[in-house]
Amino acid sequence: MRVEARSNEPQRHQPPATIVDISLCGPPSPAELAIPVDQIMVAVDGVRHYVVAHLSRIGRACDVDDVMQDIRVAVWDGMVRGRYQPMPGVPFGAWVQGVCANVCAAHIRRELSHQTLPLFAEPSNTESLRSHAALAVLGMDSSAERVVDQVWARLIISLTRESVPAGAWDLAVESLTGPRRYGPPSPQDRRRWHAVTVVRQTARTVQSALEVDQARIRCIGDVCQCAAECLPTPVLRRVAEAIVGPDVRGPARTKALAVLAAELGVTERYLAVQIGFARRLYQTSWRILRGGMRRATGIMS
Repeated sequence: MRVEARSNEPQRHQPPATIVDISLCGPPSPAELAIPVDQIMVAVDGVRHYVVAHLSRIGRACDVDDVMQDIRVAVWDGMVRGRYQPMPGVPFGAWVQGVCANVCAAHIRRELSHQTLPLFAEPSNTESLRSHAALAVLGMDSSAERVVDQVWARLIISLTRESVPAGAWDLAVESLTGPRRYGPPSPQDRRRWHAVTVVRQTARTVQSALEVDQARIRCIGDVCQCAAECLPTPVLRRVAEAIVGPDVRGPARTKALAVLAAELGVTERYLAVQIGFARRLYQTSWRILRGGMRRATGIMS
């Protein structure tokens, strides 16, 4: 798009035309994309076997759903920002595979380099965090001081265990403490991986809620806003902000799902499935933040 720069000087002194960045005009609609939305989704789904194979090498096949979600968002972001440029003889799927490889590599680097927090331990055993025979670990973005803080670790473990659905904890323990399995996943493997995802994302939500500065919490509105911000992924945060927090239902929810799907580059069905999980995580962080607000109010009074 060209914009003629005008001035009050004579025409011969008129400055040259400048180019306006098209990204300032907003993301294109699905109809304006170089590749149809259906083809984008098929191409993304086609890299799932690659993701499973690469994550299995480090024993993190339970992260497949998380990484696939990151790939969907990355591909859509690349499309709306014009990073994909069609080339003769190069299929669109090859570009998606490149995005997939980058996202997988980044995820593996994080898993191999971040600090870890003990996840599973018997609260009744005071030495369990150090001597638990089959100790599993959960990746957390914590400082080294907090990792070795036994009280902090037990608090996250306790709140996480209270917040996950019945049976999810045991399945996650089975997945993380059992022998690693390679090859095509079975339905039971998928259930265990899903349980690990639920537990890990709940733990991250708990940690984020505990780390919120209580000075930010002055009213229930602040609690609701911060509760949504504590969710662990962009998709879950947006679902909490747009649907769960305001308790959008009926036709209004259908409309909100369509808007979010276009914004995030995922299907409305996928977002609809995420509502229940986002609500559970939102309620978890809300309870923690509300409890902190009450304690702070009691101290100040």
